[in-house]
Amino acid sequence: MEDGSHVIASGRRKENLEELVHKYGHDKVSAVQFDITILNGIPAFASTVTTMHPDLDCVFLNSGIQRGFNFAKPETVNMDVVGEEFTTNYLSYLALTKAFLPFLQAKNTESSLIYTSSALALIPSPICPNYSASKAALHHFILCLRRQLQGSQIKVVEIIPPAVQTELHDEKHQPDIKNGHLIGMPLDEFTDEAYRGLIEGLDQIPVGMSKKIFDAFETKRQEIFNSF
Repeated sequence: MEDGSHVIASGRRKENLEELVHKYGHDKVSAVQFDITILNGIPAFASTVTTMHPDLDCVFLNSGIQRGFNFAKPETVNMDVVGEEFTTNYLSYLALTKAFLPFLQAKNTESSLIYTSSALALIPSPICPNYSASKAALHHFILCLRRQLQGSQIKVVEIIPPAVQTELHDEKHQPDIKNGHLIGMPLDEFTDEAYRGLIEGLDQIPVGMSKKIFDAFETKRQEIFNSF
């Protein structure tokens, strides 16, 4: 926003959207309330956004929830919650990509799709196996999508965060974690580092400790992927 961009923010919680618009002003931020887990509503949502904002040139998909599951105690596993987590973290990304791609492909200028995955896409956590699996699925999808869109004017970017101090680890949803909002990298620090990667034009942006994981083996693994 400080560089002159106009942001169209979307999310489930109306009060958060209103606070964002109030903070930065209508000239810098627009808001569209929508729940991305309503998959059959995504085509209409994308149509509304692109009709209202025909100059849209970047779609940033950043939604995510994390839940703990212990399959060693199968009676504690709620499959509805498993499905909600996987839909939020993976299926919604695919549906949103499908819905926005025709609009971006029709543009005569450069555009981008930006995705937030996770360090747990590379190294899973036994505490949150479904979250780890959903982010791993997303990471692999991004690799394939980038290859499929090679030669187009659509840049595919993946931000790979470490643990970050947000409500993702909220005790409300993961009661085994105390003071979860204090886990990981401070949010401002993460945002600054991720934004530097975007400014540099990188298409893969591991942040914080994710860099060590990425450099340890992911670079080599992608060399094998690219040789297929």
